[in-house]
Amino acid sequence: QVHLEESGGGLVQAGGSLRLSCAASGSIFSINAMNWYRQAPGKQRELVAAITSGGSTNYADSVKGRFTISRANAKNTVYLQMNSLKPEDTAVYYCAAVVVTTTRSTNDYWGQGTQVTVSS
Repeated sequence: QVHLEESGGGLVQAGGSLRLSCAASGSIFSINAMNWYRQAPGKQRELVAAITSGGSTNYADSVKGRFTISRANAKNTVYLQMNSLKPEDTAVYYCAAVVVTTTRSTNDYWGQGTQVTVSS
């Protein structure tokens, strides 16, 4: 029904930058929010950043001042600009969206994830 695809992950050195992208497609009527989560091996998944269709944002304390979430609503796309990366940012990053489908039901959808590895 709805598909999310992430891109932009990779291997960087500490202090470097990456930009993640997530594009939603399918039976979309509207998107209420798009979020970025991350999960390191053996650890709980955590919310990194969130943005509503109106542009309101929230960030985990650990990434404030370093990461910026933005969106292009017309393209159903969300971005996560990650600067000043630290080794503890290493994780699989997942895009998630709160989507109102064309049948007017509201559901959460998840992307497959993209690996971000930050070396010391």
